[in-house]
Amino acid sequence: MAEPAGKRLKSSLPLCRAHRSSAGSRARHNLQAAVEEALCGVSSLLWDGAYRLQALASVFERDDVDLPRVASFFHREALKQQDEAEAMLGYLAERGGNYCGKDIQKPGCEEVCAVLPALELLLLQLKEEVSVLVELSHLARKHGDPHTASVVKSQFLAPRVDRVKLLGDLLTSARRVGCTNDQAGRFGEYILNELQDELTG
Repeated sequence: MAEPAGKRLKSSLPLCRAHRSSAGSRARHNLQAAVEEALCGVSSLLWDGAYRLQALASVFERDDVDLPRVASFFHREALKQQDEAEAMLGYLAERGGNYCGKDIQKPGCEEVCAVLPALELLLLQLKEEVSVLVELSHLARKHGDPHTASVVKSQFLAPRVDRVKLLGDLLTSARRVGCTNDQAGRFGEYILNELQDELTG
């Protein structure tokens, strides 16, 4: 017995509620509507992540915080995220799909004012993106689209594994040198800013 057409399975995929399917596109080939909608939603998730990383970078450029290497680390991460979002949109357009933009929301990191919570927020964001990308890959395979599943794994999922490892190492170093969750700006944040090689790229 098939499920009703309007019913959706529970999923953590960020779906685009106002999505306009590109069923009439001549470039469309083997792109199921559910996969197209999920690609659109994941693209929006990646753009939101890039915006959040830019906001975190600006925190460490303020004159009362002033950690330039940490700020440049978050700028580089934001650029990587933007490149990945653009690549996802390019893939969606290549397959004949539509992207439905959405309103930009607050980045949700206004209260972050120290290195440790910023790194923890970035780690949570990357872990969420990994789980969403894994689910997108499974959805594509389920709908008979192995190409999308392969592209998601190779171009979007694999690079995040290295970034999660790097972030785990940075968090360990931050805790070892004495970084805290408050805005006090202790010596540990200065040491991390000056001596951590991963921050310089």
